[in-house]
Amino acid sequence: MKPSPSALAAAFEFFNEIGIIGQLGSNRMQRSLPHGLNQSQFSVLNWFIRVDDRATPGRLARAFQVTGGAMTNTLGKLSAKGFVRIEPDPESGRSKIVTLTPAGRRAREDAITALSEDLTRFLEAFPEHRLKEVLPLLREARAFLDAARD
Repeated sequence: MKPSPSALAAAFEFFNEIGIIGQLGSNRMQRSLPHGLNQSQFSVLNWFIRVDDRATPGRLARAFQVTGGAMTNTLGKLSAKGFVRIEPDPESGRSKIVTLTPAGRRAREDAITALSEDLTRFLEAFPEHRLKEVLPLLREARAFLDAARD
């Protein structure tokens, strides 16, 4: 069954709002990140906490939908800061394994702490109970898009 024009418009508006929120949130976050982190670097540190404690650069590139070169660049900067460790994969002569270091874990926590003032102001406008109401829908949308990307 083909969706109605109003349903298509609602879907577009949903993604348009998410895109704008993402842009505004990323810009705001970038100004607060400590340790010279940029948004991409923080996102990689956060991925290690949320998803897995080790990964190949290729897996990370696919997860973030960036080129291998872009991920290698991000990982090189994180490694230079001591936030990740990049070692040869013992099961493959060509691949590398990336792991989060204790310093990387602390840097992620420092970033979240640095964001607490902005998050506190946000919570004044949007209390926890309201956020918890929309989180299930956002998680479902993310899971759908994640599963449909390949």
